[in-house]
Formats: sequence, C-alpha cells, structure tokens
Amino acid sequence: MRTSSFGRFLSATAISALLLSACSGEAPSTSETPTTSDASTVSVGILQSLSGTMAISEITVKNAEILAIEEINAAGGVLGKQITAIVEDGASDPASFAQKASKLIENSNVATVFGGWTSASRKAMLPVFERTNNLLWYPVQFEGNECSPNIMYSGAQPNQQILPAFEWAVDAGYENYFLIGSDYVFPRTANLIVKKHIENKELSLAGEAYVPLGGTDFSGVIAKVQAAKPDIIFNTLNGDSNVAFFKQLKAAGIASTETPIMSFSIGEQEAQAMGPSLVEGSYATWNYFQSLETAENNSFVDAYKAKFGAGAAITDPMVHGYLNVYAWKAAAEKAGTFDVDAVREAVVELEAFSTPMGMVSFADNQSLVQKALIGKLDASGQFEIIADSGDAISPEPYDALTFPGKVCEL
Repeated sequence: MRTSSFGRFLSATAISALLLSACSGEAPSTSETPTTSDASTVSVGILQSLSGTMAISEITVKNAEILAIEEINAAGGVLGKQITAIVEDGASDPASFAQKASKLIENSNVATVFGGWTSASRKAMLPVFERTNNLLWYPVQFEGNECSPNIMYSGAQPNQQILPAFEWAVDAGYENYFLIGSDYVFPRTANLIVKKHIENKELSLAGEAYVPLGGTDFSGVIAKVQAAKPDIIFNTLNGDSNVAFFKQLKAAGIASTETPIMSFSIGEQEAQAMGPSLVEGSYATWNYFQSLETAENNSFVDAYKAKFGAGAAITDPMVHGYLNVYAWKAAAEKAGTFDVDAVREAVVELEAFSTPMGMVSFADNQSLVQKALIGKLDASGQFEIIADSGDAISPEPYDALTFPGKVCEL
C-alpha cells in the first residue's frame, strides 16, 4: 500500500530555461568514449531513441547517462577501469530496440545496458536480456504488471505516479475523468488501473480515447472531450503527439484553467520544446522536477548545463538514467565484479544513496523506492511543486485492486 498521503504542500522557485539546444545533430550510433581492446576499460550500452517520435524525450536521457559516465571516469572509473559507452539508436521502434540490444550484448560484449522509454520498447528488449542474462537499467515510469530479474526498474511504478496523481485529484474534488493515451501497453494498462480506482471511489469516467504512438489527429478525441465535459483529463500520450494534442485543444477553446490536464510523460524538456505558453497551467506527476531545491540537484543541474548548454532543461527520466549509472557502479564495486548475477544481488543490498531527486534505494523487487511529486507548469516551462508524498513510496509492480493476488516473484 502507499506509504504516505498528499497532506504536505510545498513551494518551489521556478527556474527559467530556454529551449533545449542539445537535441540536434545526434548521430544514430556512436561510441561516446574511445573503444579499446585492453583490460583497462569496461563497455556499457546506451540504447535510447535518437530519431523518430520519441527522440524529443530520449536524447536528453542519453545525455544524462553520458554525463554520469564521464563523471565516474574522471573520478577513477569502476573497479579500476574506465567506462566505454557504446551508444545505439532505438529509433522509436520496438523491433529496433530488440535488435540493438542484441547487438550491444552479443557483438559489443557490454557489461550492462542503460536505456529504453516506452513499455513497448522494454517488452521487445526483455526476451533478449533474459536469453543472454544481461541487465537493463530502465529509467522511465511505466504501468507495472511486470517483474523480471533482468531489468532494474528505476522509473515509477503505478503506485508511485499514476495513483498519487489520482489521489491528489480526488482530494481536489475532481469527480469526472477523461482518459487519453497513446495506443500501446503503458497508457492502456495505466488507464485500466485508474478506471478500477475511479469505480472503487464511486466516481465517473467521462470517456477514454487512444491514438497511435506519434499520431497527430485529435479531432475525434477533442469532440468527445467537448461532449463529455470532464472535470479533469488524465493524459498518457507519449512523444511528440503531445504537441498536436495541446495545440488542437487550444484551438478548440479548451483551456487548462477550465479543464485541468494531468500528464504523465510531459517533463521540462517536452514543455519547453512544445512552447511553455501551450502547456502553462497544466499539471504533471513525476518523482523529480528540475525546480527541486537541494544542493545535490543544483550541482547536477549545473553540471548538465555546463556540458549541454545553459538553456538545457532537466527531466525526471534524465535523472533516473543518471542515477542508474551510479547505482550500477556502486553495485559492481560492492560485488567486486561486473558479473550480472553478482551485481543484481548487490544493488538491492545497497544502502539508500544520495541523488539529485533525494535519497533512494532499490527494493528487493528491483524497483526504486522514491517520492512522488505533483507540479504545475509555469510560463517558463518549469514546474512549481505543489504537493509531494512526504515519505518515499515503496514500489508495487502489481496494483492490488486491478491485479488481486499478483506479486513480484524474482
């Protein structure tokens, strides 16, 4: 069960940022650190979409992972070795993710892989990691209902993002919900969970609609929204579909001040790329926002901007990608080896460690223990943090109301 309520409200200073400039000119496949054949290096894979509909979100996750690797190398590396990052482009295509994962593991002999975004990409890669007994560090929120010994799930489980957002909305008095998502596993499963909780609370479902990943025609969806007149919209669209959705909502005269929108895949980078005026006043739920005021976060933001530009925006999946690299380093050093089984065992034994998003740790189910935060977008494209979960929330891969009796068994 969730370990805390949204009774504590926070204020945060909005940080101005310009449009991200680090997303252009990316090569689809490269080695970010020179590859050598001697025993002084260890190779790891970075597998994100550098092209296609998901590139708007994933290029910056790649950047954060590279930053962590460069910092670790500058501090002496891992187990006396420098890290070589071999970068591949998943091209926003699940089949490409599976192919590139196999290439990284079987041709490049990487010790581990950092990457993925959509659940479709993760599920396409999973058989590769299970067959080769390698380990994927997955940095993005997802629908749960999965538990594999070959994946470290640092992104939010439903009880760490979707359900805290729903509970916040219930506390705010919203009773009639419209669900819109991209047509693949995360939005459909996440919305299945939300519908179960709507029913359990005896609230109303105003409507539900899906468009293909990358889809841009929302005329039918918007007509449904106008007819249903929901109190709030829960948005699980991914990638650049969000741009078309918000533009068409605005053109239809649907303002976030009248019909609030809670998004689960729009962060600071996406907001600034879309244009802050388009999404100002809408909400999002994550485990991290750039506006978080801590010394650790300020240091990370400064380091990222120093490398990728003063106008760079920082998002939740970027921080999860960054901390995943450090968690792998700590686990390898605790185990004294890069062996996958030993690293897997060591990582769940690590004490809580400091990150830009606060103190976190991996639970026995290989998912991250972390807070949930709710933010409201301001005119600069940053989120004012308006609520948080107080304590860190233990991850539950299977929602008890939606999947009764199912537990994670590794």
